[in-house]
Amino acid sequence: MPDQLATPEATADARPYDALLLLSFGGPEGPDDVVPFLENVTRGRGIPRERLKEVGQHYFGFGGVSPINDQNRRLLDALRKDFAEHGLDLPVYWGNRNWAPYLTDTLREMVRDGHRRIAVLATSAYASYSGCRQYRENLADSLAVLAEEGLELPRVDKLRHYFNHPGFVEPMTDGVVASLAELPEDVRDTARLVFTTHSIPTAAADASGPAVEHTEHGEGGAYVRQHLDVAQVIADAVAARTGVAHPWDLVYQSRSGAPHIPWLEPDICDHLEALHGSGTPAAVMVPIGFVSDHMEVMYDLDTEATAKAAELGLPVARSATVGDDPRFAAAVRDLVLERAAVERGEEVERCWVGMLGAGHDLCPVRCCPARAPRPAAAGEDSPYA
Repeated sequence: MPDQLATPEATADARPYDALLLLSFGGPEGPDDVVPFLENVTRGRGIPRERLKEVGQHYFGFGGVSPINDQNRRLLDALRKDFAEHGLDLPVYWGNRNWAPYLTDTLREMVRDGHRRIAVLATSAYASYSGCRQYRENLADSLAVLAEEGLELPRVDKLRHYFNHPGFVEPMTDGVVASLAELPEDVRDTARLVFTTHSIPTAAADASGPAVEHTEHGEGGAYVRQHLDVAQVIADAVAARTGVAHPWDLVYQSRSGAPHIPWLEPDICDHLEALHGSGTPAAVMVPIGFVSDHMEVMYDLDTEATAKAAELGLPVARSATVGDDPRFAAAVRDLVLERAAVERGEEVERCWVGMLGAGHDLCPVRCCPARAPRPAAAGEDSPYA
């Protein structure tokens, strides 16, 4: 299988694309932003403002600032630098779902700048409703607004899932190796790797990805399968680098739903307690579900889970996310040029590691469905072909 970044400068042809859009979640950038931001995130759920103030304490503990926007600014710089160094003449824009710069404003700016064929990189590497289809719904919502304004609509194409692209996996592997080195020497080789990602409702996990035959993770279940696949790849790479095969688990964090609704388990803090009870001497927390060190990494892992480990007397370290690593920027370039070649009807050798292969370019009908069907762009069921 292909396992190297493979985009020589001579093939840096992005046609038919004339721009790249970095599409992200957004976050508050000061105390006054926190509650309005949370109102954006929870719009339509009827959550009282006082409850949002309670939830916002995570942000207030960090000065009301989420690191995600600065992370995206650094990624933008890394992408522009990589593109320029490799002869890829493609402007890069940035729009968010829940905070400025808002997606609709960014798309409007792109249209007024003359862009008509836009590749979209979402800052979520996996299949799920919130990590994929909801972004496609956001794109459709924004395009509908532009249509009402009488603007000429661009075509938007979301780049495939990149959880198993070497440019995502290799920086994560380096982070695990570095974190193992931070542990006390007497427990380093017996440490357990604890891969962690965002918990979602089990029903959403079962329905994630294209509809397939029933599996242990439901009719779809791509969210769990993809995390398990990349966790195994990273664990194997760490073993090859260190000479030690560390046991590993996939666990979850950041649950936010009603208690009576089943969500993916075990929770990271519960799992650390179970590991300690079973005699595990140390652990490395590996946030494979996250592209950058945003609030859910900083609070749920660096604050809450680290405090739980300290209470237990369990040595832990937390490995880095990919952030603006140059290899990730190169992977984005690779994904853009790969999709551009596909759109031109050319043969493409896709870059991936693990057992699942490269993901689809166009999300099929019934892919990561929502409970209430809504229009979604950049898929086979898009109203904006």
